[in-house]
Amino acid sequence: MYRCTKLKNGIRIISHQMPHMKSMSLGFWIAAGGRYETTQKAGMYHFIEHLLFDGTKRYSSIKIKETIEGVGGSLNGFTGEEFTCFLVKMVGKFFDLGFDVLSDMVLNPRLNLKDIVKEKAIITEEIKMYNDLPDHYAAELLNQLLWPRHPLGMNLAGTVESVNSITKKDVVSYLRKSYAPSNIVIAAAGAIKHEELVGLAKKRFLKLTKSKKLHFKPCRSNLGKIKNKLHFRKIEQTHIALGTRSLSAFDPDRFAVSLLHIVLGANMSSRLFQEVRERRGLAYAISSHVKKYRDTGAFFITAGVKNEKMTEAVELILKELISLKQKGITASELKRAKEYYIGQLSLALEDTAEHMVWIGEQMVCLERVLSPGDILKKVNAVTREDVLRMANRLFKKENFNLALVGPFNEKQKTKIKKIIGDS
Repeated sequence: MYRCTKLKNGIRIISHQMPHMKSMSLGFWIAAGGRYETTQKAGMYHFIEHLLFDGTKRYSSIKIKETIEGVGGSLNGFTGEEFTCFLVKMVGKFFDLGFDVLSDMVLNPRLNLKDIVKEKAIITEEIKMYNDLPDHYAAELLNQLLWPRHPLGMNLAGTVESVNSITKKDVVSYLRKSYAPSNIVIAAAGAIKHEELVGLAKKRFLKLTKSKKLHFKPCRSNLGKIKNKLHFRKIEQTHIALGTRSLSAFDPDRFAVSLLHIVLGANMSSRLFQEVRERRGLAYAISSHVKKYRDTGAFFITAGVKNEKMTEAVELILKELISLKQKGITASELKRAKEYYIGQLSLALEDTAEHMVWIGEQMVCLERVLSPGDILKKVNAVTREDVLRMANRLFKKENFNLALVGPFNEKQKTKIKKIIGDS
């Protein structure tokens, strides 16, 4: 289903031809992201992502946008904990043009000092913007609790101080060690031919010499002593982020955890949505989430609740977790969860951009790609006993951390610390 080629200098190329599609999506993936940074230079890879859109030796900043958008395409980039990605989606006949723009951004960024100063100002405002969003800030505080004194606990955009400390020398150093063949994956899906993709990659990238792979700081097994972070903010709603560490992207039980997540809080028929919102009316939005990294992961729940019902909401969420540990899930819940997982995946992979991200992220993070058929077999193999086992493994009181942003009073603060554990 997928065709893969590895160039002699280490660059990996993966594609999925979808001949019935008119569009194609192309991504340049770099195996470097937030967890490869130091505290002093937090936000460096996000900064570099911004900077590469400011122009190359052949394309100015405006020319990059005009070239892609001028033929009806779209252009974007994003930074994660374990990768950075630059991507285009456009009509297949303009494939060469999209490849030329992205490859020039990755190979020949102009790194103008004026652009560096400008991006510092832009990203500083981005950091402030997200800190002003209470739901986002609660999630950031939870990350700090889950991975204390570790890059995974840092904001991907960095801090105002770390961003403003970045120099051109820093940028050049990080680019040299990370934007190198062993860390690059080129992925494409849609109206493309693998041979043409490989031909363009050889033409533009074979001149690069073989390099060493980047390595990140391993994740410690022990958590921090602090169990909660309560941030007072006078707002109309209290935002909760409750979570625990979970499984890595390689763990064979990860599919059981994904189904547990679907039953608990992935959609409107989930237990948390039905109990906390529909029956009790405590929240407008409530959901569970799963993160998977190479050596660790996270399972967490977020909600925006009535200020006066904050402690009741936390207790109710914990009650649902205890119920799952004690009773497990029903046969009908497991069946619906499997159908939801498979259906959502199938719908997503009809889109060339989603399919490109699917294969690109797997290749850059896991160094292999599971096909939808492989996933189907693994999901269908999960039993109710597997899900119950994962609930008991994850949902232990001593594992949970709570971040909360809202106008709580001392009585609520004391009760929350008693519920989740004093810090």
